[in-house]
Order: sequence, then C-alpha cells, then structure tokens
Amino acid sequence: YREAWDKDKTQISIPSDTPVMLQSKVNALNISNKHYQKAWDEAKAKNYDIRADAIPIKHAKASRDIASEYKYKETHEKEKGHYIGCRTAQEDPKLSWAARAMMLQNDRIYRKAYHDSKAQVHIPVDAMSVQAAKECQTLVSDIDYRQYLHQWTCLPDQNDVIHARKAYDLQSDNVYKSDLEWLRGIGWVTDGSVDVVKAKKAQELLNERLYRTRPDEMKFTSITDTPDVVQAKINALQMSDV
Repeated sequence: YREAWDKDKTQISIPSDTPVMLQSKVNALNISNKHYQKAWDEAKAKNYDIRADAIPIKHAKASRDIASEYKYKETHEKEKGHYIGCRTAQEDPKLSWAARAMMLQNDRIYRKAYHDSKAQVHIPVDAMSVQAAKECQTLVSDIDYRQYLHQWTCLPDQNDVIHARKAYDLQSDNVYKSDLEWLRGIGWVTDGSVDVVKAKKAQELLNERLYRTRPDEMKFTSITDTPDVVQAKINALQMSDV
C-alpha cells in the first residue's frame, strides 16, 4: 500500500531557500534545547575567577555560619566551663540571679512584711471607717432585719377575726373536701353508668362481626332449572372426557 509513496519520497527535491524550508529551520532552532543552552555551555567552558572578598562569597559564608549548628553553639560551648570552680553560689552571677528571681516569685516572702505588720496596726473604735463598717453589718445582718412581732390577743367575736376564719375555711383543702368524706370506702359498680353504656354501643358499632355477615353462614339453595345452571350442565357434559 505504501510502496509507491516510499519510492516517490526519495525522488522529491525542495529548494532550501523556499519560505517553508526557512520557516522550518527557524522553528527547529527555536525548539532546539541544544541551541537554547549553547551560550550557557560556552560560558561554562571558559575559566572564571571570583575573588574571596567578593560580596556574594562573603554573603554565602555568613549565611553558612549562621545556619551552622556548630557555629550557633560555639559561644555556649566555650563559656560552659568558665563558671566551674566558684567558691560560693553568691559569686556565681547566674545562680545569684536565679535565687533573686525565686525570692521575687515566692509568695510567702512577698507577704512576709504584711503579715509582720498587720498585728501591729491599732485603729480607734470610733473611727469613721469602723463606724461605717458596723452600720453596713447591721444593714446586711439577717438577725436585725427580721424582727418578730409580739403575740396579739384578739376577741373571738370581732368582725375581722370572724372574716379571717371564714376566708381560711374557704381556702382550706380539708374543709373543701369534707363533703366527700362520706363517699370514702363506698364501692360502686359502673355497669349501668352513662360512659359504660356509651362504650358498649360504640363497640357494637365498630364490631366487624356484627356489621358483616359471612357468606358461609348464610343459608342459600340454588334452583336447578335456571338457564345458567342448565347451560353449565350441558357444558360440563360436552367437556367431560368420560
């Protein structure tokens, strides 16, 4: 299938200066990775000299020293043994500073001066602040707030006493239910009550057995000489294999 095309391909010649060929060459140069990196490869092949005191070199060294863990801990490692051999803790500045911070944070030492001086304060009993405190205590005291009245003695036939007794009897639950005490303990059969009769009637209305009569319970005798029965017999005889 491709034999003729393969033979013709080798015999076709296109001039190299046609616009199509020139455009294809330009496109090949644009997409060529080797041509794209040609200038970089030539620059790499040349020798270059960077001075040790150049700004980029110094910046790189400084960044390396800052990022280096060894350089980061170098000062600490050098100063670790300088405080060994102190005769007392007071001569060590770090220990002295820690002790001072502990004393400032200690609550007992912080309140020591207050506890020593609070028992030595003498306030006159007639001072304004003491009097004001006493008055406030009297105002907020529950004992002074509640003063029970004395026992009153009233005549039993006074109008207000009679009215109070009448109101108390009306509000009393015992007096309110006293007319039902005679019913306590008396039994009562509710067969003839209105609610029971109404429930029975509703049950009879909702009873499906009384509402619907089953066909098997109905007495029915068919007539043997009706047209449909005679036709059924004729059909049975015609369809019978016997």
